[in-house]
Amino acid sequence: MDQTPPRRRLGINMSPPDAPAADGSWEQLPDDQPDESPPVRVRSLVRELVETAIFILLVFFIVRGIVQNFKIEGSSMEPSLHTGQYILVNKLIYFHFDLNAPLRLMPGQESQPQKIIYPFHQPRRGDVLVFEYPRDVSKDYIKRVIGLPGDTLDIRDGKVFVNNVDLKEPYIDSSTACLGSRVCGKGPFVIPDGTIFVMGDNRNNSSDSREWDALPLDRVVGQAWMIYYPVSSWGLVLHHDY
Repeated sequence: MDQTPPRRRLGINMSPPDAPAADGSWEQLPDDQPDESPPVRVRSLVRELVETAIFILLVFFIVRGIVQNFKIEGSSMEPSLHTGQYILVNKLIYFHFDLNAPLRLMPGQESQPQKIIYPFHQPRRGDVLVFEYPRDVSKDYIKRVIGLPGDTLDIRDGKVFVNNVDLKEPYIDSSTACLGSRVCGKGPFVIPDGTIFVMGDNRNNSSDSREWDALPLDRVVGQAWMIYYPVSSWGLVLHHDY
């Protein structure tokens, strides 16, 4: 007589029979698990590569939005900075926004004036900064901030006077001149709102605000932060606190 259990004869239980353990007891053998198919493994690998690439791009753009590299070209900032040096520019320090911009989107509020907010601080006198050249915004220049909005600036006898105070400038090794045809050659003048007056440390060889007038604040890229090349020049860019 067939001693096979009816459920097995009917094909209900297709699992392998139990196997005896070493101690004589019986244990259930694990079910066979099919290997993961190659297409699934390929899709998983591709997904991981895409996620990694997206993460790297996000980090790149975040860092690029905060720090930018810049090459010194020319001698306009000597003796502080020299041609061929590479520096990092801190773009976050001068971050600003217009608090009234959302209001101007509302009907009847289009005439709302700008209300610029600097969470950290706006450019300060003595800062060395990088900016878009006003006459060709595709070029970046580097200069030092000499005058702020509302300051009265006067250049006479080879010296710079801000609000009738002789500006002490230990970072220059020459006098400051201004031709009569330039904006600074007509006596004292007030720096307009929304602009700053910038000059190179090499006053005898610098195209700056003495030539093309005050710099609009919205052209400022960031503050010069650190020299990273050549290695012999490595160090922080020195700003001046008056």
